[in-house]
Amino acid sequence: MNTTIIQVPVTKSLRDQAVLAASDFGFSSIQESIRVFLKQLASKKLTISFAPKAVQLSPKAAARYDKMVDEIKSGKVKAFTTDNLDELFKYLEN
Repeated sequence: MNTTIIQVPVTKSLRDQAVLAASDFGFSSIQESIRVFLKQLASKKLTISFAPKAVQLSPKAAARYDKMVDEIKSGKVKAFTTDNLDELFKYLEN
């Protein structure tokens, strides 16, 4: 097998965090995860996303926000709307 070694300087902290993350994803080693990454990169099948994970609300908070939405939809509470930024800031200041 014709192989080569790629050396990438990283902090020990980053390496340790990556080892734990690789294990959490089911990789047997950090090297295996890097090989998979490089294979995807080389075949241009890699998708990179920097979107944060969705926030999971507690059941109590979800119920609270659901109630707020229902009150707005039913007309019990009037929602503020504007297309004017100055009006928005004026509303927020009061």
